Amino acid sequence: MQKEHPDIARWKKLAEQSLEWGPSLDWNDYDFERLSERIFARTDVRLSISTLKRIWGKVRYESSPNTATLNALARFLECEDWRDFQQKNTRPPTAQPEGAPPPSTEITPAARPAATLGLHRESRRRRKNFRAPVLILAVAILISLSLVFLSGKRDGRKEKPLTTELAGITTSPAPPDSKTIKFESRKASDDLPNSVVFEYDASAFHSDHVYIQQNWDSARREKVPGDGHYHTSIYYRPGFFRAKLVVDGQIKKENDVFIRTKGWVGIIDVKPVPVYLNSAEIRQKAVLGVTGGTLIQKTGASIFQDQWTSFSNVREFKGLDSTDFTMAITLRNSSSREQAPCRRINIYILGTQSAIIIPLADKGCISELKLLTGDGWISGKENDLSGFGCDFHSFQHLECQVKDQRLKILLHNKLILDTSEHQTIGAIIGIRIGFEGAGEMRDIRLDSHGIPIYQESF
Repeated sequence: MQKEHPDIARWKKLAEQSLEWGPSLDWNDYDFERLSERIFARTDVRLSISTLKRIWGKVRYESSPNTATLNALARFLECEDWRDFQQKNTRPPTAQPEGAPPPSTEITPAARPAATLGLHRESRRRRKNFRAPVLILAVAILISLSLVFLSGKRDGRKEKPLTTELAGITTSPAPPDSKTIKFESRKASDDLPNSVVFEYDASAFHSDHVYIQQNWDSARREKVPGDGHYHTSIYYRPGFFRAKLVVDGQIKKENDVFIRTKGWVGIIDVKPVPVYLNSAEIRQKAVLGVTGGTLIQKTGASIFQDQWTSFSNVREFKGLDSTDFTMAITLRNSSSREQAPCRRINIYILGTQSAIIIPLADKGCISELKLLTGDGWISGKENDLSGFGCDFHSFQHLECQVKDQRLKILLHNKLILDTSEHQTIGAIIGIRIGFEGAGEMRDIRLDSHGIPIYQESF
């Protein structure tokens, strides 16, 4: 596979030019996470961050990527497979007539024998005689093109939208201007679930492969008529979504969809349609959450492993600066060990560009934790996240602080993480708490620059 390494280097160069993210030497885990999502969106193949980092030499490896990985890389650059990429991006040497000197050999007139000079003069005469018919043919083609253009003007007919072929010459139109591509949205209500009506115009592409994608997840992609104008999608969960108009596998335009809540909303994650909890079911004495009894009643299952319930408060938090804020929360997972062995919790701070995701779990399950910062993912497989292990017999008090491009997380006032936060998550538009099984919150607070922005005790 060593012979393929130059092709991989060529692929990386083309991919970097396509992405326009700057030198790959400056890429971090977040960039490779985004690249993984883009490859998945175009190819339906999920390449892990570690695989992409190995390809870019960020992680040492001894073997070359396997065939499935190479094919996915090729399809990301609009090739059928890796062999197709190699054929399209490897230039074979130009074939030379037998006995002819190599292209780099220069023979000066002084070094040529007389017979050779005679042949050279004969060759020049032939080239002169050859130029005349070529010029005549070129003029004829130009005249024909002019007549076709003027005829179209007189007949009032439009030119062909795709390609025009004349006398063996094929011309392609310029790509559609972004101003001619329409992609807008409006919500049908202010509640959940919520239908969103998309108005679009992708007719300039003349394509039968037009899709509307609800968010970053390519599984939420729906095919629409290439000459259509309206499409409606349903959103079951609140949040800030960047919908995409996808044509021929490429994102042509994006539109922001903001699904707000009216206070806290409780949702049991059941597919294909989630279960909504009413106010009486989520608000108990001095806590906000869900009991194991309610989950059993709603789902019919007494084992909660991988059964998640989320509580979301999604709206604008005016005055909350994502580069300088503190979130404090008191909560616990109230499932029994028999119901959910790891008793996981995910705390989401949602932004318009990304999110901070803070995981908690039973002390024996820290290996499975994954934490997301503005700069990228931190995995419990490769990092010591033992500080995020909890004893859920009692409530846990957690604080998340972002200031001076540092992210600090404290549990019971003990620092358990201190890392860089160079990438902002954008404007903060929501808080979401996910419990594996049953769980409850006692209070939550948001401050910015030392000023209280939001506080609630349940």
